[in-house]
Amino acid sequence: MIPCSSAFLLCLVLVGAQAQQQPRQMLSFSANESAWQANSSLILVSQKGDFAAGFVPSSPGKYSFAVWVVASNSSSNSSSPDNAVIWYAHDRVGNNHSVLQGDGASRLGFDSAGVLSWSNPSGNTSIWSPIGNNSAGALQLNDTGSLVLGAWQSFLEPTDTLMPGQDIPSSAGSNATGTTTLRSRNGRYALTGAQSLQLQQQNGGGLIYSNISAAIVRLTGDGTLTLSGGTPPQLIASDMGAKRLRRLKLDDDGNLRLYSLVLKPRREWRVVWQQVQELCTIRGTCTEGRICVPVGADGVSCVCPPGYRNETAGDVTSRCVPKKSISGKGDDKFVRMDFISFSGNAPTSASDPGALMRKLSPQNLHDCQNACQRSTSCVAFGYKFGGDRTCLHFWGLTDGWWSPGTEMSTFLRVAASDSDPNPFTGMTDMIQTVCPVTLALPIPPKQPKTTVRNVAIITTLFAVELLAGVLSFWAFLRKYSQYREMARTLGLEYLPAGGPRRFSYAELKAATKDFSDVVGKGAYGTVYRGELPDRRAVAVKQLHGVGGGEAEFWAEVTIIARMHHLNLVRMWGFCADRDQRMLVYEYVPNGSLDKYLFVATPNSSAAAAPNPNNDDGDAPEDDADASQPLNQQTPLLDLHTRYRIALGVARAIAYLHEECLEWVLHCDIKPENILLEDDFCPKVSDFGLSKLTSKRDKVTMSRIRGTRGYMAPEWVIHREPITAKADVYSFGMVLLEIVSGRRNYGFRQESVGSEDWYFPKWAYEKVYVERRIDDILDPRIAASYDDAASVATVERMVKTAMWCLQDRAEMRPSMGKVAKMLEGSVEITEPVKPTIFCVQDD
Repeated sequence: MIPCSSAFLLCLVLVGAQAQQQPRQMLSFSANESAWQANSSLILVSQKGDFAAGFVPSSPGKYSFAVWVVASNSSSNSSSPDNAVIWYAHDRVGNNHSVLQGDGASRLGFDSAGVLSWSNPSGNTSIWSPIGNNSAGALQLNDTGSLVLGAWQSFLEPTDTLMPGQDIPSSAGSNATGTTTLRSRNGRYALTGAQSLQLQQQNGGGLIYSNISAAIVRLTGDGTLTLSGGTPPQLIASDMGAKRLRRLKLDDDGNLRLYSLVLKPRREWRVVWQQVQELCTIRGTCTEGRICVPVGADGVSCVCPPGYRNETAGDVTSRCVPKKSISGKGDDKFVRMDFISFSGNAPTSASDPGALMRKLSPQNLHDCQNACQRSTSCVAFGYKFGGDRTCLHFWGLTDGWWSPGTEMSTFLRVAASDSDPNPFTGMTDMIQTVCPVTLALPIPPKQPKTTVRNVAIITTLFAVELLAGVLSFWAFLRKYSQYREMARTLGLEYLPAGGPRRFSYAELKAATKDFSDVVGKGAYGTVYRGELPDRRAVAVKQLHGVGGGEAEFWAEVTIIARMHHLNLVRMWGFCADRDQRMLVYEYVPNGSLDKYLFVATPNSSAAAAPNPNNDDGDAPEDDADASQPLNQQTPLLDLHTRYRIALGVARAIAYLHEECLEWVLHCDIKPENILLEDDFCPKVSDFGLSKLTSKRDKVTMSRIRGTRGYMAPEWVIHREPITAKADVYSFGMVLLEIVSGRRNYGFRQESVGSEDWYFPKWAYEKVYVERRIDDILDPRIAASYDDAASVATVERMVKTAMWCLQDRAEMRPSMGKVAKMLEGSVEITEPVKPTIFCVQDD
């Protein structure tokens, strides 16, 4: 869960809301001023008024000295919900960043020697004083948010927040990896060495749960985290380039997040980057014995495993303990929990008393279980069904978490009489790896009433046949025994952990309420919305007439399920029940991109008519995998949102082309196959049953697959074997539509009816011949197109599209280079004018 504020900010809001007087502002505080009392309404503001500093209530009767962002136009008071504290006076002893507090009578002022200090008059004790501020002059707050007093700056003593332009102090850089750079306000988590996130322990040590590729150097104003020579050399926010106020903060849940202050449609701090994607992998998220389960995209829930219950002692945080006592002998049983792993504390030595986990290398699953059952202190064991025979014994249940990405199944030790239901199941059942073989011996021929010689011959032949049958049967049993033992040893009895789940037809029928909620239809099948028992919303695609046979279907399911990318729709599982073939995808609520780009008109039906040469028969309005229809009133996408959508789609296609083990061609890239999440993060869909082949081969298709207006010339006109450059052409056409807000085929019907009209040619002439780039921009967002950054963004998008739409495949760049062209990391030369290419109706 992404917190909007810490407990410290909540106190500011609750206590500050009681203050009725307007704070008195000043630009500097010097020795000529009277002492600054904590319970006064005086605040220090920056020259431009973007930042303020002063005493803020932190607890009943106590005050802290802090700096905050004046994010609200109506008030510079720290109690405003939009205002965020970026620095506070803290304890400098060791790595302790705890907040310093004083009572209402405490004061900040200069003594006779010109030294500024915050002291408590009642005890005549100093609470805090800037280091090295003797006779330094006046205390000021500059426009970057840093307090300045002579040579001392608050930016040199970061707390839990890093601001743009604030360098990491050298004492906390990569040269001192154990030094705390940032610490969460609750004191539980720390960023050490500007690179490692770790959970702080009571003994002073830390448990690392996430590492950045290189040490952070600084945060820039355009949304880039500069790293110290790492790979990649920088981390980029999702709204990079936008002119917004930003801050990098280590939140109280242990995640490092980058926030941007968004002003429209409403003023709020929005997360644009975070280090840890799976929140349950953060150490210390749940207490002892609990299992962390994701709730949606930004939330977690801590639950007890089967056979355990909650235990609360006074004000102590609750934990999970066994419901029934465990004997520790051979009469206990083990409950299998799929996709569950416990971190535990790894032992530092063979006799480490603080270790809660031990790694073994058994021969198989049964050896791992027997070893745990013989130990009275073993409360659970974990086993990886991946062939590496990894066995973990747990002596305590700490940092438990659930994730389909883990390869671990945990077997929990409970009392033999325990009968609690087990919600943590989901791996595919055991596979039958050996086909049954029936052996039949021939009936011996009847003994003819002939001579003794014939009897001897027949008897000999029968004995030879019987011996051959016995030997064959014995050889078969020996081979079967060896294969069975090998499968058990290597863990081949189970599908690899983390693979797609196999659903039954009955499960998907119940999840979709008897296939009643239709969200889309296409030639490959119908898409239904459903909900799994674990409350996850899914889109179930029921396939019709899938070609390629059983072997190709299973190969495609295995390959596609291992494609994990932020901008690709995730496949959770499949169904192969008799003649039923279904794919289960994640559900994307905001629908497809075309509903946000194209305004429906009376002639829109003509523009969106299906192409009779389209092999998959997808009309633009039919593609709705993992989406649902939107309301008629859809929000308008601004230029920067459209740029982020185009960049995300380019990275997804580059991943399919260049990073997968198999070469995946999408073959039908268009706005209808680009889905949008709640934050308008794009996800490419309908890539599941596209063409899969070796990267060294070209693809030859007997029939055209795709949608009119988005197919490359070599595919339609020349009917040549295609490469990944066909997807590059389709992306270029989509990129022009994102900029102009017009459908490339439908726009021709509304303009000059010339046979020479071609959408890319029209865009090229507007930009490079007539120099009227405003004509190509979507008129609905033309009003916001008034700054140099927007001009550069549009020109970069149009130039990239022109290169993608070259008629010769070898002239088009790869999708990896297209993504870099959109990012602005490579120089884009002037493109060649695209030639006319149009698919005519039959």
